[in-house]
Amino acid sequence: MTSSPSPAGDSPRLPGPRAHVLHEANYAQLLAQRPHVAVLPWGATEAHNWHMPHGTDVVEAVSLAERAADLAVTSGARVIVLPAIPYGNNAQQQDQVATVHFSTATALAILRDVTDSLARQGIDRLVIVNGHGGNDFKPMVRDCQLTSGLTILVVDFWRLCPDVLAATFPDPGDHAGQLETSLLLHLRPEWMEMERAGRGAAAARLPDGIRQANAWTPRPWSKVQPDTGSGDPAGSSAALGARYFEAATASLATLLTTVSGLDRGADVFS
Repeated sequence: MTSSPSPAGDSPRLPGPRAHVLHEANYAQLLAQRPHVAVLPWGATEAHNWHMPHGTDVVEAVSLAERAADLAVTSGARVIVLPAIPYGNNAQQQDQVATVHFSTATALAILRDVTDSLARQGIDRLVIVNGHGGNDFKPMVRDCQLTSGLTILVVDFWRLCPDVLAATFPDPGDHAGQLETSLLLHLRPEWMEMERAGRGAAAARLPDGIRQANAWTPRPWSKVQPDTGSGDPAGSSAALGARYFEAATASLATLLTTVSGLDRGADVFS
């Protein structure tokens, strides 16, 4: 049996299925080491400037979740990485080709079914690894935690290591900028076409009378960000992406190990 490919820069994979990745694990493995922490990567499928794959958010969420789980199980964590949810809230990108939007009602229904299923099987902790800035889980988590009894945590990948982020990227951007471009140059360089990259500059903004109040309204994405990027990808590199990926996965692995080490039914607040 041969090992499956690893993201660039990862340690070589040993042959055989990983018991902590549900897409790979077999039932015998799951019964032998029953998990009590589930990890759910949740992304979106959307345009990322001209140079990045539509699956960027999914790649980021899955790669971080799986690598963090690889690290956490070496510390005794009993985790299972679930298959990713590949669609997110893209209500303002519906004029862009092949962009599938999940409404909040749809996302809530999916999350409720996932948490109810896990609760029935004794998996009482869920960590959502979010790869898409348009996904807002707080109200849904409140509802699902109440009805399922699970302890649910949400991690946005770009918030994992703010000190490393600030020290690594002069201008990380918030969509297809230096951070995401560098991560994908590290994780999936064969999918990147850097010669196509736009500058990710805004073509429109809210009037000053609205901005001064720090009001928020959804961006009509194609009007405000014509190349669909928000942040200049210039200066991105695989080395910068690897630096953030290593720090972020270590941080996430610590979280998974900590959550796994809690007693069943324990409050995460001490």
